[in-house]
Amino acid sequence: MSNFNDQVIADFNANGGRPGGYFENAPVLLLHSIGAKSGLERTQPLMYLRENDTGPWYVFASYAGAPNNPAWYHNLIAHPDFDISVGDGTTISRLPIHARVVEGEERDAIYARQASLFPQFADYEKKTTREAIPVIELTPRH
Repeated sequence: MSNFNDQVIADFNANGGRPGGYFENAPVLLLHSIGAKSGLERTQPLMYLRENDTGPWYVFASYAGAPNNPAWYHNLIAHPDFDISVGDGTTISRLPIHARVVEGEERDAIYARQASLFPQFADYEKKTTREAIPVIELTPRH
């Protein structure tokens, strides 16, 4: 997975935040989390949902339906203040962000919206043995 992610990150950076390949035409951001144990920055490309240009970003700890949450999710729980990189195809911006885990009906509605736009997320939810795939809201930190 590391080589795949490294390629997506390189593609993201080379194309102003718009990677191609598997993620062509998909909204992708780079999450620059702080390692829960190491304290080191970890960069992870993630698909996101954002309903408008001023709303929060939502990311999904799907881990392709694996039975456990991805490492980056644990990093966000330990260190909810970090940065993301987003791009418009020309310019990449690095923004300070605060993470909040979304729960209950709010979580269900956001996840359903993502699954309607990208059906693989519905597949991940069916595949996992976790109670629910976490949804994380990312809001600008000032």
